[in-house]
Amino acid sequence: MDISGPELTYFLKSCQQAAQAGGEILLKWLGKTNVSEKNSGDLVTEADYESQKTIRDFLENKFPEHSFLGEEEDGSLKSLETGGFCWVVDPLDGTTNFVHQLRSFAVSVALTYRGEVIVGTVLDPVLNECYSATRGQGADLNGETIQTSDCDDIQNSLLVCSFSTHVTPDDPQVKRFLQVMHRCGSIRRLGSAALNLCYVGCGRLDGYWATSVSIWDIAAGMLILEEAGGIITHIDNTPLDLHDPQFLASANPTLHQKMLPLMNVDDS
Repeated sequence: MDISGPELTYFLKSCQQAAQAGGEILLKWLGKTNVSEKNSGDLVTEADYESQKTIRDFLENKFPEHSFLGEEEDGSLKSLETGGFCWVVDPLDGTTNFVHQLRSFAVSVALTYRGEVIVGTVLDPVLNECYSATRGQGADLNGETIQTSDCDDIQNSLLVCSFSTHVTPDDPQVKRFLQVMHRCGSIRRLGSAALNLCYVGCGRLDGYWATSVSIWDIAAGMLILEEAGGIITHIDNTPLDLHDPQFLASANPTLHQKMLPLMNVDDS
């Protein structure tokens, strides 16, 4: 990676500042916003749009030559393939939680270079928890180094998963859930992919899988997880492609290898 240390430090600081600006917007709107649907069951609020505009304006003012890919506007994954810098933003990850004033949601801001995430920040504005990472330099929570758990036994693990909005009883997502449920210690469904990855990164959870999320949901969180010592791959154990974010994330390689067979289900 032909980027200097000072450049990375500046990018990360800007990443954190952008996330903080977006988080302030979310807190302003909490409990006050109107709700609409982008698609059936896919909620969006004024907070989503204003947070993204605030983040985008901030980043484009600092880095006018960089591309931008955000959830709440038309964007193309081709932005990641230009060979240059691209900011990948989810201005409100956990909109359903936000709408119901369940205070578990986040702002996710990441910077990619040549298709690889190089810095990332996930901010929980309610708890004022700011997770950050720089590739090759570790991950932290509010400036304190974080590390994944050493849990390597599925039976003792606390896991988390994500489902798509309208999941049917015979959906592979449900089959996968049932396979894991019968073998693990316990499972949660918390509503924010970005925070899920960070929680694995800091040892609050031991593993996370999802097959229905988007790049902006996980770009920052996956870097934070990896830099904290975790592992993330496609559910078939091939390298994770951000264009196809069906993944398994684990606290350590041993647990990962034990979890992988449970990801295999009959799609018929």
